[in-house]
Amino acid sequence: MDFASALEQCPLVAILRGIRPEEAAAAGEVLVDSGFTLIEVPLNSPDPLRSIEILAGAVGDRAVVGAGTVLSCSQVTDVAAAGGRLIVSPNTDAAVITATVAAGLASVPGFLTPSEAFAAHAAGATALKYFPAEASSPHILKALKTVLPSGVPVIVTGGITPDKLALWRASGASGFGLGGALYRPGMALGELKRHADDFVAASR
Repeated sequence: MDFASALEQCPLVAILRGIRPEEAAAAGEVLVDSGFTLIEVPLNSPDPLRSIEILAGAVGDRAVVGAGTVLSCSQVTDVAAAGGRLIVSPNTDAAVITATVAAGLASVPGFLTPSEAFAAHAAGATALKYFPAEASSPHILKALKTVLPSGVPVIVTGGITPDKLALWRASGASGFGLGGALYRPGMALGELKRHADDFVAASR
């Protein structure tokens, strides 16, 4: 499964910020069972590369697993070595995007302005992460979509809850990055399952 097919199957990216390696496999199974096909472990989590390696081994045949908060080319190399296939950043860094594409991984850099979006697209980004969504609105995204190249997926991230999906989607969002409303460090698997099911239901 590649990024495009994963996003088409389920437009939700699970952001497991703060997850520990010993929790990764079980959390991954819960998410995949609920329908998730995209899972991100931010690199400012405890031992993130080990968690990515574990997730890739556990659910990598059913989901695209990768890293978030990727800020350097060396981190791209590390994630690829751990079995990650997705590189998500909070910013637009052409060097990181180029390194990601060269490594054969999906590149999803963050943008908030038209200039950042076009720079990311020109560097070869697979999709664009609209971040932080809390600082914007669906109306602004709708305006941005009128000038962005057609066919470029926009993943809205930051403060997303199930009740907000429909409005953002109507404004042009292709997918959603889900943080604290989906997962918090140490949460029970049953609670993660409930949150995952709520998001999947809202995305349909």
